[in-house]
Amino acid sequence: METRRILMRSLAVAVVIASVIWTTTAEDIKVVNSCCTKVSAAVVTDPIISFRFQRESLPCVKAVIFETERGEFCCDPKQRWVREKVKQFLKKISY
Repeated sequence: METRRILMRSLAVAVVIASVIWTTTAEDIKVVNSCCTKVSAAVVTDPIISFRFQRESLPCVKAVIFETERGEFCCDPKQRWVREKVKQFLKKISY
């Protein structure tokens, strides 16, 4: 019984450590709470479901928020690839 409890605690600690490492090493910056406080230059490669613009209003920063199946990602609207993704998405939905 004691061995099982130690094993379960060890497993729980391993899961917590793995999730912390995974979230801190992710290149994408996801929406937290109600707005983006940081943006990422990493290219979103997942299919885009929708997007929206966010105006700067501290602590929120100016951003394009892409929604994908994996979640929402805060992207720098000054990046060329972001503008291209927006154009591609608008062109795709206009057909």
